[in-house]
Amino acid sequence: MSEDRERVEQALAEYESRVPNKPKKRLTRFVLPVYTWLVIVYLSFPIFVVMLYSFNDTDVGFGTAPRVKTQWSGFTLNWYKGVFDVPDLTTALKHSLLIAVFSALVATAIGTFLGIALGRYKYRGKTATDFLLFLNISSPEIVLGAALASFFVSIGVTRGSSSVFFSHVMFSIPFVAITVRARVQGLDRSLENAAMDLFANPVQTFVKVTLPLILPGILAGGLLAFALSVDDFVITNFVHGGFQMFPTYIYGTAKVGIPPQSFVMATFIFLGGATIALVNVVVGGGRQAKNVALARSDTA
Repeated sequence: MSEDRERVEQALAEYESRVPNKPKKRLTRFVLPVYTWLVIVYLSFPIFVVMLYSFNDTDVGFGTAPRVKTQWSGFTLNWYKGVFDVPDLTTALKHSLLIAVFSALVATAIGTFLGIALGRYKYRGKTATDFLLFLNISSPEIVLGAALASFFVSIGVTRGSSSVFFSHVMFSIPFVAITVRARVQGLDRSLENAAMDLFANPVQTFVKVTLPLILPGILAGGLLAFALSVDDFVITNFVHGGFQMFPTYIYGTAKVGIPPQSFVMATFIFLGGATIALVNVVVGGGRQAKNVALARSDTA
């Protein structure tokens, strides 16, 4: 074994000695990274503005209620200390978070099984199902919002929390299904066959083998559904009735002046999403490093 290893190392050394020197690094290698960072800064600039004005000391507004103004008046932490001082804004944020959590859970459950069916089985009507999913994603939100509002009115459903909930579940399911389907299509079926060869029934195979393998896709779809629900304005504006959500409340107050606490809440939402994404990257990098280390130990 040691002699074979020495021969391989000697052959590699001889090959590297014959390989010509690498060309000198050019300035063009910096073009793509610089361009990428410029695009990231451009896309993130509105978020930075929101975070900046959450510290702006403003007292302009109607009555005693402060409102956001574009002029910088100084640094303050008052809006962070009194982030919940506007009852209507706090209620709207609470509604958005509750709808987002429960609609994401329902959409993830339905979209997961739909994605498994699309990624694994062939059945009559599969092409039509694919078409409907992509039609839902590609359709303008104003069309979906108007159609949903007409649907709820035609069946006599009062627009409010229930109409918002079912609407958010509806437009989130395709995103979850497509994400899970992509994960299922890359699944190694031999692992499931091995589990069945070891006398595992279909339920045990799904719970102990299939589910852990597609779990990253399920989590990604669930987080996407949550983000879409919190962020949605167009469809919600058609179906919310008198049930205020965070985006619709901000839109309504923009006519008279947005309270600075809304910028604080938006900053918290952004930082929460960024933290989740960072944790996902760190955990994924740790798993990849662990897999590489195991592979190297096995080859050694």
